[in-house]
Amino acid sequence: MAKTALITGVTGQDGSYLAELLLDKGYTVYGLTRRTSTQNFGNIKQIQDKITLLSGDLLDQSSLTEAIRESNPDEVYNLAAQSFVKTSWTQPVLTGEFTAIGVTRMLEAIRSVNPKIKFYQASSSEMFGKVTETPQKETTRFYPRSPYGVAKVYGHYITLNYRESYNLFASSGLLFNHESPRRGLEFVTRKITHGVARIHLGKQKTIELGNLDAKRDWGFAGDYVEAMWLMLQQDEPDDYVIATGENHSVEEFVQLAFKTVGISDWKKYVVPNKHEFMRPAEVDYLIGDYSKAKKVLGWKPRTLFAELVEMMVKADIASEQKNIS
Repeated sequence: MAKTALITGVTGQDGSYLAELLLDKGYTVYGLTRRTSTQNFGNIKQIQDKITLLSGDLLDQSSLTEAIRESNPDEVYNLAAQSFVKTSWTQPVLTGEFTAIGVTRMLEAIRSVNPKIKFYQASSSEMFGKVTETPQKETTRFYPRSPYGVAKVYGHYITLNYRESYNLFASSGLLFNHESPRRGLEFVTRKITHGVARIHLGKQKTIELGNLDAKRDWGFAGDYVEAMWLMLQQDEPDDYVIATGENHSVEEFVQLAFKTVGISDWKKYVVPNKHEFMRPAEVDYLIGDYSKAKKVLGWKPRTLFAELVEMMVKADIASEQKNIS
């Protein structure tokens, strides 16, 4: 019998890839979207006629409860959040409402309508922050370094609390950085690949960047959404680190992006601007241990770092070639 899923944040990077994956598996897919003055359905335009969009907001309890009732899902994937770390310093309270309390609202909606629904919470490597051990795994102590990271810790623990208190099937994926051509332009990886594409096409001369020394564990979002799905197919709920186990600096990302378009002397195109782009508290080094996910879920990343960078640059070049301005 075909399953039904509800995805919050369906128009985002992860939500759109997950929706495609679930459709391929024969699911009926509902997506929750906020009412805004301008709707951006670019990431789901290829599947918009295959999914049902519902209006709802993580700030509004009644809309979430109604969305659960209307969709009657077997699985709920909570991917919506205020997800940009830098913004969490300028909008810390809003970040807390969306990224932390919003999780509680969704769990309450499930508990009140149908506690048999399986729930996935999008946790984050930003919860590890100022890391206390390397590599980071499920048992590593959290030390968040931003309002976003703090909010994600709350969302993670409230998911665990509802699992233990109400016997909900509620699992969290501690996903390390994952990118794609659908990544928002405000994120450094997409800013780099978009800028390189425009430089290659003669539309732009330089890119302003902050801390080139920061190191991250970068994977492909299309690989990571499969792990989300696998978590909800298990007999018991649990939490899993999803990562590549590799560590690369922002500078390495920049070098590979320029290499894709045949530019080796990349430094003359990069303008350092640490004052503008530095965070009040920086996270310098993240690398995940996904061995539990590999053992229990049978999951492993398929896309190499260099392949990811090349994919994003080429996608941005193709997009910019269509847009002649």
